[in-house]
Amino acid sequence: MVTASGQYATDAAAAAGAARAGGRIPRVPGFAPRAVTGSAKEAGKALRLRVPRAAHASFEMPADRPDAVRAVEESNVGRVAELTPIRVGRMAANPFAFLRGSAGLMAHDLSGGPVTGVGAQICGDAHAANFGLYGDARGRLVIDLNDFDETVFGPWEWDVKRLATSLVLAGRVAGADEDTCRSAAQDAVGAYRRTMRLLAKLPALDAWNAIADEELVSHTDARDLLGTLERVSQKARNNTSARFAAKSTEAGEDGSRRFVDALPVLRRVGDAEAAAVAASLGPYLTTLSGDRLPLLARYSIHDVAFRVVGTGSVGTRSYVVLLLDHRGEPLVLQVKEARPSVLLPHLPALGFHSPAEEHEGRRVVAGQKRMQVVSDILLGWTTVDGRPYQVRQFRNRKGSVDPAALTPDQIDDYGRMTGALLARAHAHSADPRLLAGYCGKNEELDEAVGAFAVAYADRSEADHADLVAAVRSGRIAAEFGV
Repeated sequence: MVTASGQYATDAAAAAGAARAGGRIPRVPGFAPRAVTGSAKEAGKALRLRVPRAAHASFEMPADRPDAVRAVEESNVGRVAELTPIRVGRMAANPFAFLRGSAGLMAHDLSGGPVTGVGAQICGDAHAANFGLYGDARGRLVIDLNDFDETVFGPWEWDVKRLATSLVLAGRVAGADEDTCRSAAQDAVGAYRRTMRLLAKLPALDAWNAIADEELVSHTDARDLLGTLERVSQKARNNTSARFAAKSTEAGEDGSRRFVDALPVLRRVGDAEAAAVAASLGPYLTTLSGDRLPLLARYSIHDVAFRVVGTGSVGTRSYVVLLLDHRGEPLVLQVKEARPSVLLPHLPALGFHSPAEEHEGRRVVAGQKRMQVVSDILLGWTTVDGRPYQVRQFRNRKGSVDPAALTPDQIDDYGRMTGALLARAHAHSADPRLLAGYCGKNEELDEAVGAFAVAYADRSEADHADLVAAVRSGRIAAEFGV
């Protein structure tokens, strides 16, 4: 069963949880019981009887599935209307890009498939392009999941299947053969499974902080990626607020700086809109740890601009805010609209009941902090004109690998690396012993999810073709090359 607090409990574990500890120390809520009957690993193995690992190979399109074009149209509702053609154009670029923008459609399709009932904080959009590099508080580069717009407590399998499918599609776009694409998907699941087994064997604190980034490539045997990761790292080190501000702002007559239009991606906003965004940073400060406040108190707010971002996020409201310190050195914050997770409508029927979120920006921030080992120290949330937003550093030494541009001998390495990262992220909210027990030692799960990934990639290619046809017929507007 999946509990409201986001924990999975077997009957044995529930019985153990009801027991009092021996001696004079009673059971304290929020901590594990001292006496435990059975084991989480055995409970995971027992789940195979109800949901065989081979069952994950199946994909049957739901009878009530909307056509792909209607799904895109419905997902555009509530976005900035003049920007939705850019979103459609980006999704129409290739089948991998279509998948990137259709997390809600895939959640609809997965909702009819097998789930173990084990819950975790999931990314909700764990495709292969949503992993990347970013800077920690001391400027060192970390590699992890880096997009959490759809994060929610839900079935761990959904993230694994979305990652595997995305690797098949990215490989096809890159020109890899079918065996290579399937292998990349299977290798990602295999790395997830082996990493979860590794975490299950470690002390809890070591597992929480496991897989140091400098060891990740060797852990996943991803040596063919070394050159690519080094190039991305070098680029990421230069991807800073200062560099963005130097290219995107100009000096004003009063000595301050302001953004310069670079349409349609970056545009200045009116005074009232800019003032509303700037004012929202006051409440944002209350969402930060108190030790961050003296740092931000050394910056003044100089300008606000609207900036188009992402593929799935195009059309949501997103601003960049220019801050300058006493030396005129910039810090740029992104204030990005947080819409409800597209996965949420499909979860209650599967037994996943999350408490209603008071603020969607808070949901995104909380999910990100639960999944990442290291998060942005300025991560918070706010409200602008009644809409919820998340706030974070912009261009915080971010870098990413384009999986659709990898060579065939790199795509499986990338799959192993991202599979390991996903396991580490899930193990923060789900017991790795339970998942390791279910995933097991052999390759049965790898092969099953690999088969699913190929089948769903075929479905995504057909959906992409439908979208391209709709653009050509004029049914839906698209703008390309933006």
